[in-house]
Amino acid sequence: MYRFLLTPRWWGINLFVVLAIPFCVFMGTWQLGRFEDRVQTHEAAEKQPAPGTMAAEPLDELLPVDTVTSGRPATATGRYADQFLVPGRKLDDRSGFYVLDMLRTDSGKALPVVRGWLPGKAGQTPVPAAPTGLVTVTGDLQASENTGTDGVDSKGGLPDGQVGMISAASLVNLVSYDVYDAWVTLQDTDARTGTSGTGASGTGDATRTDTPGKGGGELRPVPAAAPQNSGLDLKAFQNLGYTGEWFVFAAFVVFMWFRLLRREAEAARDLKLGLIADEDTPAS
Repeated sequence: MYRFLLTPRWWGINLFVVLAIPFCVFMGTWQLGRFEDRVQTHEAAEKQPAPGTMAAEPLDELLPVDTVTSGRPATATGRYADQFLVPGRKLDDRSGFYVLDMLRTDSGKALPVVRGWLPGKAGQTPVPAAPTGLVTVTGDLQASENTGTDGVDSKGGLPDGQVGMISAASLVNLVSYDVYDAWVTLQDTDARTGTSGTGASGTGDATRTDTPGKGGGELRPVPAAAPQNSGLDLKAFQNLGYTGEWFVFAAFVVFMWFRLLRREAEAARDLKLGLIADEDTPAS
């Protein structure tokens, strides 16, 4: 009755089933593993103190930025150089832009520093001047942005002095020096406006000569964002949904194989009993 399983048609069907089931199970397991990794990362993050409450450490000791060091306070010393505006950024549901300054360090590399956020349109709103002289800043560490980061403008065509993405890969093409593959967002008012006679870290600095910000509104601190692909966000539950889909696909392949097998077996039985003519037998 089951000799039809040895026909070329059924060899092809069986080969497809043998390959499809392990592939679907593998993909479902992989998606489940990604979801479990995010759950573990979320649980580990909840057990740790908030990154912003930890003691500040030198920038180089926190690089490269990962899920552990993202959001940690980092310190760096240097002089502000080029300034850029990052348009299309929202804060508390209000449209505005970031003020981004490049901090040239003694190593020759520059650290992108977001001094704060201002409402309005970039290029049309006065911006407070950055402190002059040697400064030490402390800001929450962030990884370079990419096209998947909220608020990023990857279309290009922005006016001179504006960037759509805070990324070393894009900034290095606009300046004549190397750029750290990270950036910090300042939370201290004095560090953003330079209105005191002390260093941005709050310690005295005899080599610094601050210039108070002029002509602009008050900069508001930009909160540090959680690292991408971490925590129980929508993407995490998408991984869980994909897990179910792949296992459903595997079950569907098994179901269809048994359905075809039963159909062929019933047809072969009916032919043997003479219930159907030979020409009515399904092609094998």
